[in-house]
Amino acid sequence: MMRLIFANFLAVFMLWSSATHAWEEPARGTPTRAALMDAIRPTAEYLLGAPVEFVVYELRRSADMAFAMLNAQRPGGVPIDYATTPAVIRGEMDVQQDVTGAQVFYRLTGSGWIVEEFSFGATDVWFAAEPFCTRYRALISDYC
Repeated sequence: MMRLIFANFLAVFMLWSSATHAWEEPARGTPTRAALMDAIRPTAEYLLGAPVEFVVYELRRSADMAFAMLNAQRPGGVPIDYATTPAVIRGEMDVQQDVTGAQVFYRLTGSGWIVEEFSFGATDVWFAAEPFCTRYRALISDYC
């Protein structure tokens, strides 16, 4: 009887954990992680100036989709001066806004990872709404 109870508990736990964690985190140094950072780098450099490296707060991958929460900085951990970024100079972002924080949705295509949706400097959880909750449920169900 105890074996049956334990087996049922284990089955329910495995179902629950697979449903709540339908994603994996690409490890540091892996080609997938590097490809994801390289996919957003041109956008970051257009907005913030080059060179840019990223501090990764969240990185999730599920099949052909990925989601990242990042902070951009200069190599060696040097903070980016918002006032001197190209986006602020062009008037695309407010100098009072921290423009270095980013959230990114990616899609894997035949030619590699591409950026589908992104935001730099968001002051809210913009992705915790439709159509993102439906489209990227496997990655962000804990936000929706």
